[in-house]
This record gives sequence, C-alpha cells and structure tokens, in this order.
Amino acid sequence: MTRTPRDTRTTTARPAIAAERAVPRPRRAASGSAPGSGAVRTTVLPGGLRVVTETVPSVRSVTFGIWARVGSRDESPALNGATHYLEHLLFKGTRRRSALDISSAIDAVGGEMNAFTTKEFTCYYARVLDSDLPLAIDVVCDMLTGSLIPPEEVDAERGVILEEIAMTEDDPGDGVHDLFARTLFGDGPLGRPVLGTEETVNGLGRDRIARFYRRHYRPDRLVVTAAGNAGHEAVVEQVRAAFERGGALGGDPDAEPAPPRAGHRTLRAAGCVEVQTRRTEQAHAILGLPGVSRHDERRWALSVLSTALGGGMSSRLFQEVREKRGLAYSVYTHTSGYADCGLFGVYAGCRPDRLPDVLKICREQLEDVAAHGLAPEEIGRAVGQLAGSTVLGLEDTGALMHRLGKSEVCWGAQLSVDEMLARIAAVTPEEISGVAREVLGQRPSLAVIGPLKDRQAARLAEAVS
Repeated sequence: MTRTPRDTRTTTARPAIAAERAVPRPRRAASGSAPGSGAVRTTVLPGGLRVVTETVPSVRSVTFGIWARVGSRDESPALNGATHYLEHLLFKGTRRRSALDISSAIDAVGGEMNAFTTKEFTCYYARVLDSDLPLAIDVVCDMLTGSLIPPEEVDAERGVILEEIAMTEDDPGDGVHDLFARTLFGDGPLGRPVLGTEETVNGLGRDRIARFYRRHYRPDRLVVTAAGNAGHEAVVEQVRAAFERGGALGGDPDAEPAPPRAGHRTLRAAGCVEVQTRRTEQAHAILGLPGVSRHDERRWALSVLSTALGGGMSSRLFQEVREKRGLAYSVYTHTSGYADCGLFGVYAGCRPDRLPDVLKICREQLEDVAAHGLAPEEIGRAVGQLAGSTVLGLEDTGALMHRLGKSEVCWGAQLSVDEMLARIAAVTPEEISGVAREVLGQRPSLAVIGPLKDRQAARLAEAVS
C-alpha cells in the first residue's frame, strides 16, 4: 500500500432515507476537452453514501475509489497506527473473496489496485479498462463492506507493517517529515506518525482494529469516486448493488458512532529543535512554521508564495542554495493544510558541515520575503507554474479521481479546473505580502536527521534563534 507524502469532515450517523437524493453539479470548461473538464455529478444514496463521478469519454480507463473520513489524527495514543493497519487488512479477505481472490481479480484484467492513508483520510482505489469497471466496483466495495479482518492475517500483517516502519526509518528524507510534525505539534494527533510506532503496532489486537473498522467505515463517512469513461447512473447503480450485497447500505446499527474529531490544541513553543543522530551521508532538515488550514482563503496566496520560494528551479531558495553556492542538491518548500491548522516547511538535504550555512540562507530568505514580499516577476512565474502544474497533473484518470475524492472529503464541494485557475490568477501582491508577514514572520522550528556530532547539533539552535 502506498502512503501519500504529506497531506475531513466528521459527520454524525444519519438514518437511511427512502430514496436517493440526486445532486447534479455539472462543471465544464469552455473547450470541453481539457483534463478535469468533464461533468461532475454527485448522488447521495440511502445511509448517506456519496457517489461522485467525472465522465471523460475520450479515455479507455476508469479509476474507481472509496474514501473514508478517517486518518491518523482520529486515533488515540494507544491506537496510533490503527488506520494504516486497517488499510492493509481490508485487502486480506471478505465473506466472498480470499486475499488471493482480491488481488487476482484485478491482476487478471491488467488493472492496478492500491490504497493510502493520511492524517485525515484513507483511500482505496483501482484503475482498470472501462469495460472492467463493474469488476473493480464489486471488488473494492466488497473489501470496504465485507472485510473479515482474520485474526491470523492481523498477526501476519503486523510484521509487514513493522518492516514498513523500518523502511521509513531507513529513508531520512521521508522520516524527517514525521520528525518535523512532532517538532511542531508535539505528541498531539497531528504530531504522531501515520504508520504508528513499533510499540503501538505491537499493541494493536484484532478486536480493537475490528471495533475501529465498525466505527469509521459507515456509509455516511464514505465517499465513492470514479473518473474516466463511465456514466454516472451506471456507477451509482453498481455501487448501490455492491453495498446492498455487503449489507452495508444502511450502516451497522450496532456499531458505536465515531467520536468527534478532536481539534489540534496548542502548538509547541516556537523555536523548537529536534535532532536525530544517524549514520547517513547527508543531513536532512526541515525549517518550518505554522501555516494555514485548508479552509483558510489565504491558502491560495500561500501556494503562490511557496512556489516562488521553493517550488522549482527558478525559485529563490533553489537559486540561492543550489545554483549560486552549490550547497545542496535538493531544497524545496512544502505546505500542508489540515481541517483546523497547517504547516509551512523548507526541506534541504546536504553534507552535515554545510547545514549551518544552508539554514542561514533559508532563514534570511524567509525573513526577506516576510519583510518585503515578492517581486512582480516572481509572482508571475509562480502563478504560471501553479496553473500549468494543476492542469498537467490531471492528465490521467487516477489524478482526476484523487481530485474528486479529496475535494469531497476535505471541502464537501467540487471546484472545476477553471475555477481553481481563476483562484490562483486572482491572488494579489498584497495578499501574498500579508500571508508572508503572518506565516514567515514567525519564529521557525527545526527538525534534522543526520550524522551530527554534539557540537554540530548544538549550533543548529542558532538557525531558529
């Protein structure tokens, strides 16, 4: 199973309704042929299950997915890693299919099937030829509604997940993101790793995972998405039939309701430094600050700001750190917006002896932009880069399905590509300067993984002072 690099709404159970409520929301670009320009339609089935589709007649594939409004931030400390553990276990057999039957069914038609877990949602998906969509719907819906969570598979998969945790620890370029989340959010839900820890994973038994499954995988907490050469009505009917076969369309009346999602409480004090000493060739660092939530309208300006600072080869940090001084191979910025907060980070990987200089340059650039904003030509390049990457990133049905699902789960609405491009183009220099002052003007925190000696680690505090 894959895990998204870094990226919901909590709902209460609703009683089954007698008839579906259709909510057509067409979204068409002027050309009618650009990625993401097909008609987006939504239907709500009994029990609150939402089905969202985008029809693209010009392709021969369809990507089908089911999104659950649950992620690692919905776990208690003792359950840390349960969402990801469950993601693995839903592939391990249902009342109708064994684990081999599940994988063989999709392999036999040349399809692809996978899943990923984030801090706020989980997704299961399959990409197949349009003629094989009924099979994909049946298999994925069966997994979500009829999983047995066999005890023997819980024990067997525990070893797989512990290996995945070890693999992450062997990749400091990935692990430093988890370390920075802990640096910023502490031991709160957003600060804990999506995979869990060796201790918490070893403490998760079959009964606790099965109870977590029944609580969170209810129709009103799921969103079904499909993008590609498929009609909306056909997808709705096939999904309805699959959920009825699984006896899940009305939900499980005996299941405990999912608890409300706890808000992130307070961030750790600014200027925190976390260092993990490891025998690696490079030091991997994230210098970062609190950002904005995914509901904050300033997110559009922050995206332009982040792109101009570290989103490409012409960005400030790439030019200053790599091109002019040759201090690092990789340097970039990233943002993450959650339901009630966010983060902004600068990543750099370099030789340990170069890290103080790299961090000094990054800090200087952040302070300069906080004080003076961006030049007009920087804004123009960033807007163009964001617009182009938005459209080019929707060239396949998998990306379209991902956009549908994330939009529905995170915002409860769909923005067309044209609307997204308009939002990006409408960002003003004043908005960018404002969000730069508010976000970049804060005192940063720092997370580092690398072969640092005590004296080197002590010097890093200067980067956040």
